[in-house]
Amino acid sequence: MAPRFAFCLFLIFSSEWTRVFSSPTCTSDVRCSPSGHLAHISATPREFLGQDLTHFGEIPVGDFVGYTEGEASPEVTAALAESSAKVEPQAAWQEDACCLQEEEQTKLSLPDDRNDLDSEENGDDVDSTADEDPRRRSARGAETWADLGDDGAHEVPYADSVEVQLASSTFALAGDTAHNQAMVHWSGQNSSVILMLTKYYDFSSGRVTESSLWRSTDYGSTYEKLNEKAGPKTILSYLYVSPNNKRKIMLLTDPEVESSLLISLDEGASYQKHSLAFDILSLLFHPEQEDWILAYSHDQKLYVSVEFGRRWQLVHDNVVPNRFYWSRLGLDKEQGMIHLEINVSEGRSQYITCKLQNCSEGNKGKPFPGLIIPNSLVVQDEYVFIQVPTGGRSVHYVSYRRNSFYPVKLPKYTLPKDLQIISTDDNQVVAAIQDWHQNDSYNLYMSESRGLFFTLMLEDVVSSGGPEGNIMIDLYEVAGIKGVFLSNKVVENQVKTYITYNKGRDWRLLQAPATDLQGKRVDCEQPYCSLHLHLHVSENPYTSGNIVSKETAPGVIIASGVVGPELTTTNVSIFITSDAGNTWREAFQEEYSVFFLNQGGSLVAIRHTPLPIRHIWLSFDEGRNWDKFSFTSSPLYVDGVLGEPGEDTLIMTIFGHFSHRSEWQLVKIDFRSIFQRRCTSEDYTPWQLDNEGEVCIMGMKRIFQKLRVNARCVKAREQYISQMSESCPCTEADFECDYGFERQVDGSCSPAFWFVPSATSRDCITGESFLNSTGYRRALSNNCTEGTLLKYSPRRQKCPRQVPRGLQLFTSEGVLVAALNKNVTFLVFLEEGLSSTTSVTVDFGDGTTISYVNISSIEDGVKHVYGKVGIYQVSAIASNVLGFDRVTLYLHVTCQLEQVQLSAPSVAIKNKAVNFTTTLRPANVGTVTYYWWFDNKTEPLLSLDGGMSFTFTREGSHVVTVQASVGNTVHQDHMTVAVYDYFQSHILAFSSNLDDANPSLSEWRTDIGRVVKRSVVQVTGISEDQLLVNVFPGLPTTAEIFIVPERRNRGDARGEKRQHLEQLSQVLLSALNQDLVQFTLKAGVQVNVYASRLSPAPLVDSSDSSHSSTAIIMLVSVALMGLVVFAIYKFKRKIPGLNTYTAEQPDKEQEVVPTVTSVADTKAEADKMTSLDRVDVQLDSKSRGYLPSRADVKLPDEPPHVF
Repeated sequence: MAPRFAFCLFLIFSSEWTRVFSSPTCTSDVRCSPSGHLAHISATPREFLGQDLTHFGEIPVGDFVGYTEGEASPEVTAALAESSAKVEPQAAWQEDACCLQEEEQTKLSLPDDRNDLDSEENGDDVDSTADEDPRRRSARGAETWADLGDDGAHEVPYADSVEVQLASSTFALAGDTAHNQAMVHWSGQNSSVILMLTKYYDFSSGRVTESSLWRSTDYGSTYEKLNEKAGPKTILSYLYVSPNNKRKIMLLTDPEVESSLLISLDEGASYQKHSLAFDILSLLFHPEQEDWILAYSHDQKLYVSVEFGRRWQLVHDNVVPNRFYWSRLGLDKEQGMIHLEINVSEGRSQYITCKLQNCSEGNKGKPFPGLIIPNSLVVQDEYVFIQVPTGGRSVHYVSYRRNSFYPVKLPKYTLPKDLQIISTDDNQVVAAIQDWHQNDSYNLYMSESRGLFFTLMLEDVVSSGGPEGNIMIDLYEVAGIKGVFLSNKVVENQVKTYITYNKGRDWRLLQAPATDLQGKRVDCEQPYCSLHLHLHVSENPYTSGNIVSKETAPGVIIASGVVGPELTTTNVSIFITSDAGNTWREAFQEEYSVFFLNQGGSLVAIRHTPLPIRHIWLSFDEGRNWDKFSFTSSPLYVDGVLGEPGEDTLIMTIFGHFSHRSEWQLVKIDFRSIFQRRCTSEDYTPWQLDNEGEVCIMGMKRIFQKLRVNARCVKAREQYISQMSESCPCTEADFECDYGFERQVDGSCSPAFWFVPSATSRDCITGESFLNSTGYRRALSNNCTEGTLLKYSPRRQKCPRQVPRGLQLFTSEGVLVAALNKNVTFLVFLEEGLSSTTSVTVDFGDGTTISYVNISSIEDGVKHVYGKVGIYQVSAIASNVLGFDRVTLYLHVTCQLEQVQLSAPSVAIKNKAVNFTTTLRPANVGTVTYYWWFDNKTEPLLSLDGGMSFTFTREGSHVVTVQASVGNTVHQDHMTVAVYDYFQSHILAFSSNLDDANPSLSEWRTDIGRVVKRSVVQVTGISEDQLLVNVFPGLPTTAEIFIVPERRNRGDARGEKRQHLEQLSQVLLSALNQDLVQFTLKAGVQVNVYASRLSPAPLVDSSDSSHSSTAIIMLVSVALMGLVVFAIYKFKRKIPGLNTYTAEQPDKEQEVVPTVTSVADTKAEADKMTSLDRVDVQLDSKSRGYLPSRADVKLPDEPPHVF
C-alpha cells in the first residue's frame, strides 16, 4: 500500500482568498475526502472580481492564476490512491486522438529572457527592467512593468509579439452565478464524460441551499444541466464515485431538506432516488468489490450496503469516527469482514471484527482481548496498530499479518506523546513519533518486516496541523524511485531540507543551483547555505506548499523553495531537478503551480495570483525553456484546474469567472494541436540514477528510460518507461543499525548504553532457532548481493535454553480495578525465553490457581471471576528447567457504590470534637477512599474509613461535604452543622403510624423536621430561630430537637442565658408530655410527637390488654409528676434532669430569678418580654390544668449531657 499523501483538489471560498488544498506531501493521516468523495472548487473572492479592467493590458496578467495553499498537479489523484479507497483514485484514461500539425509558437529561452515572460498581454509590448530583482515582483500587484523603468534601466522588449492561441472552448454554467463551490469528476477510462456539481454553501447557516448538476459528454466542450433528472427541488450536497467502476455515481442530498441518495450506473446519464433512514457523514468503498460500501452516520452508527446504496443494513453503533476498515483477501479469514473500533466506556474502546451482514454478538471477533485507547486502531496493509493503557502509560501494540499482538519496541527511553503511521510500503513500517520533550517536531522511525522493532531514521522533522485537523509531517517520497525521500528538519532552530537515497540511512542537504535565473553565480556553501523546499500544505495562499513528481517522469521533481541558511516563506522561487535531487535549477522567481502533461513528458505552469489571467506556460524539456500560450480571449479569474486522469487525452479544464456577475466559466484546453506525432523508441534516452556520482543505490544500479528533450510526441501509457537494474556487491553502506544499536561517528553500529545484547533473540520466543544480530540489518528493499553480505548479516543459531525473563502481567483493560461477579481478563507476556518450553502458573489470590504447559496457549488472556469484594494479590510464574520469573499485581475487586450518607449531630459545641460517620449502600463495596471538606476549603482531608473527627473553633453554620470513591464511581453527601457555646436538646419519638410513611429519603426527613419545628413553635411560643430539628434515618422514626441561644443580644450574663435556655427546655418538655405537639401527615392521619429516651419504644407492653397494678401505679405516678412539673413551670423554678450542652460548666449553679409577666401587661411592657415569658403566657392559655395522659411517656431521668 502506498503511503497516505496529502492530495485533493480542494478549493474553499473565503473572505480573503480562494484556497486550493492540494499537495502530494507524505503525511501521517490524510482524509481529504471520504472514499470516492470529490473535493470542492470554490469561487474567487468577489473583491477581486469587481476590479476595473479598462486598462487591463497595462498589468502583468498574462501568467497569473488564482491558486492558493498546497496546490498540486491533478495527475497526483491517480498516482496517490490508498488501497482502502479513502481518497478517490482517478484511473488513467487514454484518448486515441490524432496529432495535428504544430501551430506557430513563441519560443522563450532561459535564462536571458525569463524575466520578460510576464511583460505581454493582449498583444501589447511592455517594457521591463533588466536589473530589477525579480524576487520582488510578486509583491508589486497591479504595477506595470513599464513603471519599473523609472530607475534608469534600459528597456528589454518581448522576444516575439506573436501570440499563440491554444485550441479551447468556453462554456458558461447559466444560472449558477451565486454558487460558490463545485465538485468535478472526470470519468477517464476511455470516457469523455465530466460531471460537475455546483452549489451555494451558506457559511452563516453551515449548509447547502442551492445546487446544480451538470454533465458533459465531449470532454467539457458543452454541458447539460440535469436538475430535472435529479428532481427540481432536490438539493445535492456531495458527489461520490466508485473507485472500482467510474461509471457508478452516487449523489447525496442535503439532510436538512431530505435524507436520500441518487444512484447512477451509466456515468450520470440517469438516476434512481433512494430514501435513507439515516444521515451519511462519510463513505468507505471496498477496494475490490465495486458495490460494497460502508456508511458512517452522524449518530456514530455504521451501515453497510452490498448493492451500491440501494439497501442498507446496520453493522454496529457507537463506532469511533474514521476507525473502520475493510478486510483484505489473503490476510483476513473472510473477504466480507470489517475491522472497527467501538466505544465501550468513557476513555476506553474495543477492537472488534464483524462479518459483513451479521455483526451479532456471537459473530463478533475480538483480535485483542482487552480494551484499547480511543481512536487508536489503524489497519493498514499487513499491520494492525492499537494503543493499550498499561500502568498509567500508553503502550503501542502491533499485529503482523493478523497474528497475535505484541508491544512495539522503540528505543528504551523514547516515550511517545503521539505516534503516526506514515507508510507501510515494502513490508516495512515508517512511523513519526513525537517524543516527550518535543512540541512542533517528530522523529522518524523505521521497523523491520513485522513492524515490531523500530530504529531511528531522522530526528526533529517539522510537523504542522493539516486542513482537516490531522498531523502533517514534512516528509515527501519521490514518485517512481524507491528509497528517495525529502524531509524538513529542525537544526538549531532553523528548518533545513534534507534528502536521502537509501530510505533514511543517510541524509544530506540539497545543493543550491549554481546560477540563478539571470545566469548569475549563486554563492551558497554548505552547511551554511543550501536549497530548502516547502513540503507541506500551507494555509496562506501566497506561501508554497507545492511539490510534485511523477512515476512516468523519473528523476523530475518540481517544488517551491528558497536558497539560504533556512527555509522561509519570503522570496520563494520554483526549482526543478531532472536527476532526482542531485542538481537543481531555478525555473521561476515567483510562485507557480506546475502540472505534468502527456504522461509526464511535458510541463504546464500557471502563476499564483488573485488577478485574472489569459496565459499558461508549457515546457518540453523538463522546465529548462518555456513557451507561452493563451487559452482564452478574455481574462479569467481562475478558481481551479482539472486535468484528465492519467494525462492521456491532453485535455485540461480551467474553472473560473469573468467577473463578479458572471456564471461559472469552464474553459476546455486541448493540447493535442501542439504535439506532432506519437512517441517511438527513438524518442527515449536512458538515464541512470546516482547519488553525487555513486550509482549503487539500495544495492542496485538503476537505469530509467526518459523522453528526449524537446521531443514533442504523445506518450502512450506505460510506453518506454521501463527500468533496468543490476545488483551491486554489498558494502557497509547497504546496512542500517539494528534495534538497540546506534551509529557512531565512524559509521559503525554499537550497542546503545541501555541495550544489553543477549545471547538469544526475541525470535526464540516462538521458534527453535534465531538470527543472532551483528548490530546491523539490511534494509528490506535493498537488493545488494555477496560482497560484505555475510560479514554484516545476522547468523542463524539454535535457541539455547534460558531462564525466563521479562514476564509481564496486567489486565486487559489496563486498570487494577475489577467489578464483582464480572469476567477479568489477565494478559501474560514473556519478553525473553522460549515460550514453547516455558510453563506459566497464574494465582488469582482467592484460592484459585491455574497452570498452562506453555505461554503460547494463553495469548488471548486468562479469564477469572471474583465472587467477593476485596483486594487480591494476583501473581504469575513462568518457569522452565533453568529457573523462573515472577510478577505480581494487586487487584481491587469492587461493586457499584450507589449512595453515601453522612451522619453527625446537627448542632455542636465550639472547641469540642464532633464525630462524623458515613453509611454506604451497599455496605460492602471494596476499598473506599473518603474525601472530606470542612467550611468549603479547597483542599480535602483523606481517610480510608467512613469516620472523621473535627473540631469547630468558631460559632455559626458550617458546611461539611464528604465524597466516597470506589473505582471510577464517586458519590457525595453534605450537611450543615450549627456551632454554639451551649444548647439544650431532647430526643423525640413519634406515633407508630409515621413509620409506615417513612421512605428513607433525606428530603422526607427534612420536611418532617420542618413540620415538627412549626408545631413546636405554635404550641410553646419558642422563637423559631432558637429551634433546630434533626430527623434520624432508619426505623423507628426518631429525631432530636435543639434549643439554641437567641441570636439577639439581650445583655444578660452568661449564666442567665444558660438558665434561660434550660427553662425553655422545660417548657418544651411539658408541651411534649401533654401531647400538645402533633401534626397532620395527610387527611385522617394525625402524628403525635413526644419526648423519649434514646429509644422511642413504649415503656409499657401495649400488647397486654389487662392493666396490672404496676401499670396503674406508674400511671398515677406520672400524673402526679406532671402536676409537679406544671407547678414548677408556673413559678419558674429550676430542677435538674435536662439535656444540657455547654462549652464549660460553672463551678456553682447560679440562682435565677426570672421576671413574671402577667397577661394583662401593657404593650410597652410586652415588648420587653423574654422568650420564656411568652412561653408561660401561651402555655397558660392553652393547657392550664391539663396533665399528661399517656402511660408510655416518661420524663428523662438521665443526667444532663455535658460537653
